[in-house]
Amino acid sequence: MSANLERIRHNWHLDEVLALFAMPFSDLIYQAQTVHRQYFDPNEVQVSSLLSIKTGACSEDCGYCPQSARFDTGLKAEKLMCVEDVLAAAQQAKTQGASRFCMGAAWREPKDKDVEKVVEMVQGVKALGMETCVTLGMLTDEQTAKLKEGGLDYYNHNLDTSEDYYAEVITTRTYQDRLDTLARVRDAGINVCCGGIVGMGESDKDRANLLIELANMLKHPESVPVNMLVQVEGTPLMGTEQLDPFMFIRTLAVARIMMPKSRVRLSAGRNNMSDEMQALCFLAGANSIFYGEKLLTTDNPLANQDKVLFERLGINMNSSPYN
Repeated sequence: MSANLERIRHNWHLDEVLALFAMPFSDLIYQAQTVHRQYFDPNEVQVSSLLSIKTGACSEDCGYCPQSARFDTGLKAEKLMCVEDVLAAAQQAKTQGASRFCMGAAWREPKDKDVEKVVEMVQGVKALGMETCVTLGMLTDEQTAKLKEGGLDYYNHNLDTSEDYYAEVITTRTYQDRLDTLARVRDAGINVCCGGIVGMGESDKDRANLLIELANMLKHPESVPVNMLVQVEGTPLMGTEQLDPFMFIRTLAVARIMMPKSRVRLSAGRNNMSDEMQALCFLAGANSIFYGEKLLTTDNPLANQDKVLFERLGINMNSSPYN
């Protein structure tokens, strides 16, 4: 099967996406790399850094998340960080080569006073010459407008999985709640960062339907993070059967084919991936990573490890924002 390389599509069907997943591995990677080279430098990766600005005590029951107050994971809850400490972390991330600084808060939905504080953080990070991204949970129209006025570049709000499988993972927020938040963000003119998590026990069909939901949006998300489940003791998904690494790489490749102009981010789970697996992920079309030792509360490869891997692969870091 060959993707239509002449135009960006928004009308994918399940049978053709499953056919992509079923392609011989080398054929799929070749097709993904061909699409990738049409829109991006194949030897360049955009680097983001992610900081947890408010940790734990979340009321949601997301089965993968150690920050839920419903699970005993040993995580210490922390209040919203002060602006000065956030900006110091952003400066360090910039020094290490990150071009985008992402700030995550463990809320179901922020209070208006919290959004005002986050806007201060956004403005401070932008003053450092970095792109800004936040993930705060569900938003009202007024909160979304304040973030836009504050200069926010990206809002992250993942769908996590397919609509059919969603209730197996989360019950405290509906799939439509997530879609409504994404619509508010898009309508406000903020770039969308939206992807999901694989390895949660979902089927091939679920992975295909997640990508269809993303690719059939009126405008593709500018960033598409693809996370491998990081199993944390005390969460309901601890003990889930490990996903075949080749299926994870296939998911990245299919995402690249379906959303050619999006940054496909190799996100959570990299700490458990070999250099060779990560190299295949980049070959499959991943061209963005999170950089730094923590992704909110889970471990991530150290920045110097990534630099060494990039040198071995001949990959350049895109340190210029807005590219």
